[in-house]
Amino acid sequence: MSIKTYRPYTQTRRFQTAPTFEELTSAKPYKPLLRPKKRISGRNNLGQLTIWHRGGGHKRRYRVIDFRRDKFRIPAQVETIEYDPNRSAFICLLSYADGEKRYILWPQGLKTGDRVVSGPDADIVAGNALPLKNVPVGTLMHNLELRPGKGGQLVRSAGASAQLLAKEGDYAQVRLPSGEVRRLHVNCMATIGQIGNLDHENISIGKAGRNRWMGIRPTNRGVSMNPVDHPHGGGEGKTSGGRHPVTPWGQPTRGYKTRHNKRTDSFIVKRRERK
Repeated sequence: MSIKTYRPYTQTRRFQTAPTFEELTSAKPYKPLLRPKKRISGRNNLGQLTIWHRGGGHKRRYRVIDFRRDKFRIPAQVETIEYDPNRSAFICLLSYADGEKRYILWPQGLKTGDRVVSGPDADIVAGNALPLKNVPVGTLMHNLELRPGKGGQLVRSAGASAQLLAKEGDYAQVRLPSGEVRRLHVNCMATIGQIGNLDHENISIGKAGRNRWMGIRPTNRGVSMNPVDHPHGGGEGKTSGGRHPVTPWGQPTRGYKTRHNKRTDSFIVKRRERK
């Protein structure tokens, strides 16, 4: 995929870039796999605001993605490659030999007309899904399960890939995109290949309105608020906060560890690398 630029006929157009979408083969989604998507605007099931700066944006419909890949040994053909407004990765529509159609995340290099299959005896080809115990060491993968049968939860964004480092008994060691090395059960499913849309990270938003289309509202700095609203607020003239960066509720925001899940600590071989 390549990135297109624009003639700077406005100041915002000067810095704006966008993908060319040359890999996409269909502009319309497959209707039976569409679901309505309610806007929650950063609120929980009690209506309380739990994530700031969310709201508005273009109306979307959810595409039902097959993260489980549980149709074993039934070959499928890639029909279309499509855009998904709910994620950074592209998706592709599979037509199975028994007539069923499902969406999966589009791996780099997969083209319309190609055949994919899932199961323990699948080949090591982009788009095929198989358990970790059948994947050769060193293979790049995506859509990894944390627990066997639960469906892929790891490595699902554009351009992401994980690498299988080793297999020891019932567990395999996998290096995740963050640099973390984690132990996963060898019966966990993984899809071969790297997720497509590699240039997603290189796209420049260019203007504030483009973020509003995506449902992202403006972010206000703590130092510009009053003391009643934020610990960094107040002061005569412009100030830099006067303390180490904290959240509006006083929790440190840089280097402060917030992970408290001791149950899975033993599965982390190496912590993620700090950017």
